[in-house]
Amino acid sequence: MVKTRVLCTDIAGLRSQVLGLAEAAGFEPEIRTLEFIPPWDKISSGLWLNARWAVGAQAFAGPVPPLVIGGGGAGARVAAALRGPEVKAVAVQHPRMALRRFDLILASRHDGITGENVIVTRTALHRVTPERLAQEKVKWEPTFAAYKRPLLAVLLGGSNGRYRFETPLALELALELSAILRRGEAGVVITPSRRTSPEVVRILRDVLEPLGAFVWDGTGENPYFGMLACADVILATADSVSMVSEAVATSAPVLLLRLPGKSARIGMFMDMLVADGRVRDFNGALEMWDAEPMNDTVTAAMEMRERLGL
Repeated sequence: MVKTRVLCTDIAGLRSQVLGLAEAAGFEPEIRTLEFIPPWDKISSGLWLNARWAVGAQAFAGPVPPLVIGGGGAGARVAAALRGPEVKAVAVQHPRMALRRFDLILASRHDGITGENVIVTRTALHRVTPERLAQEKVKWEPTFAAYKRPLLAVLLGGSNGRYRFETPLALELALELSAILRRGEAGVVITPSRRTSPEVVRILRDVLEPLGAFVWDGTGENPYFGMLACADVILATADSVSMVSEAVATSAPVLLLRLPGKSARIGMFMDMLVADGRVRDFNGALEMWDAEPMNDTVTAAMEMRERLGL
């Protein structure tokens, strides 16, 4: 099994992408979470003079395996710095630097890059597989058996540098979901993420739990993958490429809750999935349609192995 050093910042979606690629390729990943050294922690990785000055020594320590995978701009810079005659470097996402610095780049189509060393996917890479979904369904189906079918799984992101998920939208969503519950159209189970504000969670809990909804309180095992596995339909906030990519890897139809704010890149990703017919924008009503899983992770991983000769 090929040993691989995986490099990324402490962002759940990014970690899922780099680990998902390594695991799908059958590699043995060793993840090293990047920590920045002042003042470089305040400076975009695109302006770093030397990656070795910007991150902790852990990223460079020890014998370097034959493959390093860097996720995001910072991970890509470190991977490029580790590249050598015996070390191949792969970037996940647009590296924001010269493409020739890498043996291979895996980027989603909304990243807008092409080249001889670029593999383009429709969605972000991730760790959702049919096998994992089957395992999670066995584990979580007893928990969700008490809720009405169809089961609507609601995946919540939160405010970031581009989008806002605050009290007004939380109230609006709570009222829309409460109407679905009152009409008996579906059971509702909700999981927040680390970015979901406590106030948003409180509003949804106060309005929906008395109507029989499940809102994860952050204690015990995270039901996220269980919800993906058991859901008949998924509603996801449209602020996270990774989260929506994982949702569309299931066989459930996916509804998008657009958030106030703007990101040309993320917005393009969501619009492309709408154009594909894989997702639809949420208008307050429950919609169901036949859907097929959209998952490019395994095929991209196999193409990576072939191109790198590993």
